[in-house]
Amino acid sequence: MGEPSGTTVVTAAVLIIGDEILSGRTQDTNMRDIAKYLAVHGVDLCEARTVPDVMDEIIAALNALRERYDYVITTGGIGPTHDDITADAVAAAFGVALEEHPDILAMMAARWGTELNAARRRMARVPIGGDLVKNPVQGPPGFTIGNVFVLAGVPVIMRGMLEDVGPRLRTGAVVLSRTVRVEGTGEGAIAAPLEAVAKAHPTMSLGSYPFFTEGLYGSNLVLRGRDENELVATVSELITALTEAGIPGAKEILAA
Repeated sequence: MGEPSGTTVVTAAVLIIGDEILSGRTQDTNMRDIAKYLAVHGVDLCEARTVPDVMDEIIAALNALRERYDYVITTGGIGPTHDDITADAVAAAFGVALEEHPDILAMMAARWGTELNAARRRMARVPIGGDLVKNPVQGPPGFTIGNVFVLAGVPVIMRGMLEDVGPRLRTGAVVLSRTVRVEGTGEGAIAAPLEAVAKAHPTMSLGSYPFFTEGLYGSNLVLRGRDENELVATVSELITALTEAGIPGAKEILAA
């Protein structure tokens, strides 16, 4: 993994592929896991899209995302059935053909022997010029080509594949975060002091996340930035601004 330089920003997008996600039949958790994993490596997840198992839709989304961001991670659509068309779409987006990778065929032959049928061989197809992404869980590996990483949709398998993605990423400065908690006050009262502090620190992200639990309400104000000294100073500045606005009890907490 490369060393971060200064406040270098490295960006990524996630492309979630599958009719089952859009229909609500399957709940996606991969975006959350990818976002957390990338954050540790100093890569900002800037966009996520979900598209159906439709060739033109996948190609259009992939081409848009890979031009805009440093990396794109796709999940889903690399299984053995007719609707698993991610490999076909990625190859088409890069203008190359698919070929059966000999290493994947060898893995499959060792596992299935004479039961290595046409459906299973579909999972051995990789765009020409692509490299493999290890799968430490089960089944065939994923692959990478250009700035695109193609991973499985099954969450446990996808998380395993991510471990082979991290070392290949160009890293940026890690984003740090602090949380200020305000209890018993709604966002309407918090908005003005929060906005004033946010405008004074344009390189940082300040957001309000309200909570309502067991009769208690308020907001967790999350501050995110790459400069630790500025982050610490801004926490104090925000607490002071809230106090001066007549909002009592604002305090920094350890985020969950």
